[in-house]
Amino acid sequence: MTAALPYANGPIHIGHLAGVYLPADIYVRYLRAQKRDVKFVSGSDEHGVPITIRAMKEGVSPQEIVDKYHAIIKNSLEQMGISFDIYSRTSNQIHHKTSQDFFLNLYEKKLFEEKESEQYYDEKAKTFLADRYIIGTCPVCGNPNAYGDQCERCGSSLSPEMLINPRSALSDATPVKKKTKHWYFPLQDYEAFLNQWILEGHKEWKNNVYGQCKSWLDNGLQSRAMTRDSNWGIKVPLPDAEGKVLYVWFDAPIGYISATKELTPNWADYWCKEDTRLIHFIGKDNIVFHCIIFPSMLKAHGDFVLPDNVPANEFLNIEGDKVSTSRNWAVWVNEYLEDFKDCQDVLRYVLCSNAPETKDNDFTWKDFQEKNNSELASIFGNFVNRTFVLMHKLCGGKVPKLHTDVMDDIDRALIEDIKAAKTKVENALEEFRFREALFEVIDLSRKGNKYMQEKEPWKKTVNSQQSTVNSEEAAHNQKLIDNCLHLCLQLTANLAILINPFLPFTAKKMLHMMKVVDKMLDWENAGSVKLLSVGYSLRAPEILFRKIEDKEIQMQIDKLKSGLVKTDKDVSNQQSATSQEDLLKAESPKLKAQIQYDDFAKLDLRVGKILNATKVEKADKLLKLEIDLGFETRTIVSGIALHFKPEDIVGKQVVVVANLAPRKMRGIESNGMILMAENKTGKLIFVNPDEATDAGSGVS
Repeated sequence: MTAALPYANGPIHIGHLAGVYLPADIYVRYLRAQKRDVKFVSGSDEHGVPITIRAMKEGVSPQEIVDKYHAIIKNSLEQMGISFDIYSRTSNQIHHKTSQDFFLNLYEKKLFEEKESEQYYDEKAKTFLADRYIIGTCPVCGNPNAYGDQCERCGSSLSPEMLINPRSALSDATPVKKKTKHWYFPLQDYEAFLNQWILEGHKEWKNNVYGQCKSWLDNGLQSRAMTRDSNWGIKVPLPDAEGKVLYVWFDAPIGYISATKELTPNWADYWCKEDTRLIHFIGKDNIVFHCIIFPSMLKAHGDFVLPDNVPANEFLNIEGDKVSTSRNWAVWVNEYLEDFKDCQDVLRYVLCSNAPETKDNDFTWKDFQEKNNSELASIFGNFVNRTFVLMHKLCGGKVPKLHTDVMDDIDRALIEDIKAAKTKVENALEEFRFREALFEVIDLSRKGNKYMQEKEPWKKTVNSQQSTVNSEEAAHNQKLIDNCLHLCLQLTANLAILINPFLPFTAKKMLHMMKVVDKMLDWENAGSVKLLSVGYSLRAPEILFRKIEDKEIQMQIDKLKSGLVKTDKDVSNQQSATSQEDLLKAESPKLKAQIQYDDFAKLDLRVGKILNATKVEKADKLLKLEIDLGFETRTIVSGIALHFKPEDIVGKQVVVVANLAPRKMRGIESNGMILMAENKTGKLIFVNPDEATDAGSGVS
């Protein structure tokens, strides 16, 4: 198990957690609970241009930068409970040697192409310039400080040739072209292998990963330089390579191998044997490196296993805007840990429940507060607290007996729900559907609350004012109380097991309250209703989740907005100076990757008619729709509640993606998707036929 190596040029933000480290940790904790043999490795990426740029900005050496930020990143991940077996760094000697040996293996097989090319050179600084060392005016939005590979204001991908008035970031001099030699890896030679291995052999990969790989392969691969001109990085181990280092994306993924070497002398058992399953957790911007380049390198080397899965996530935006470290539009993990003491699991919960698994998602502080207060505290925490309070009050602080002679269908249904929850969570985790798995755990606590409300054990106690007490009735009532709280306690123990991969700090608190050891968290125990022994005394309840106040949230919103860094003195003046043509370019939408007709033909689009629409309980954005498709009536949950009143859309014809796989949303199975258009103001508009047509009509 690997998690992408973060650049040691700054702290990590919550986008890093949501996209890579949290899902990886959840999956690893689940595997460990199943007693599978797993090693979880990562480390700081301490080479490459971002490091040297940060060093230049801070006026220190690159080594000082990586030492500073490696410590900050490592500490942040540890405090958030990311449970690496090793978190290493690519500046370690073992990594340098491993990377150089890997390079020499390919070199000695004569797999590299040696090429001369013209690259930008700073005559004043006497050094070749990577794209990020070249700054100029963005031709799209007019930003005067765009980099040679990307404009961080408008997000446009650039090349140094596209910049207006380019200049060196080192000396401000105008760069010139100069010849230099590098070693190129011929990716085109591995197209046949990649087509077979990915497109034929890994159709189970997530759509975003599979689609991006297919797009790269369909467009054809080209040789890629695996060395760079620089004085910072791993030196190319050849006699005629003075001033040259390995390309950071050549050495970085090898960091997974070198970290495993550092971890265990048996590292080859994990990297060189066919019974190993290698899984990379990454963000979508790293798909090409982990699915195309690194596997081709591994194939060329010949001694290592290939990735079995690469469950890449999309990006997490913040308050409706994409994360930008240059503008300080980010929620930094080290600062969160200071501002919200002992609330690691709250952030883990919010980021997992809103994880960008299939599309970019948005983090807002109001949603953070709502999920904590209304879900963690009011549902999960409330159930556990009520169970323990009532157990102490009505059962003497001990696990009561289960009386089978007074069990009813409600009791038996709860037992089945407990057993079923294990299977649901397990199935979702095995397929990297972490949001769905977490929902099932919280849903089990909802069922516990519902069960307790139906049983009302507090109403079955003998009132001290009662003058006469029927001993037989009192004994019967105590049996009912015992059964209710026995099952609620067994459910609580199951919740601790099921929530542990997601909220490990909470699971630990629950173990303390139940006075049981960590072994109870073994996955094989989930689904059992015999986890807590009858007569065993339990500790007093602890508050698992405190309420988060409005003032705390407002403070974070103010902090986020006040932290914005303007790259220009007067943004409005800069925008007014931009040509109308450039503004039009900036506003042009970015199209998704090209698809073939066969891809489109897989969609089954049908005209449907809305028969009924109701709001989904405790979900401001969701409507439950009953759709007539002519041949059947479908239930579809759609996030349009903020745009339409339910009564206004009944009878409306819509276009439905009819062959979309079912998905549970707020406990409701949604069978399809409604097509909507969105205008510039964000208003949603139904996509439907100009004229009324029969329900079930095909759309092509």
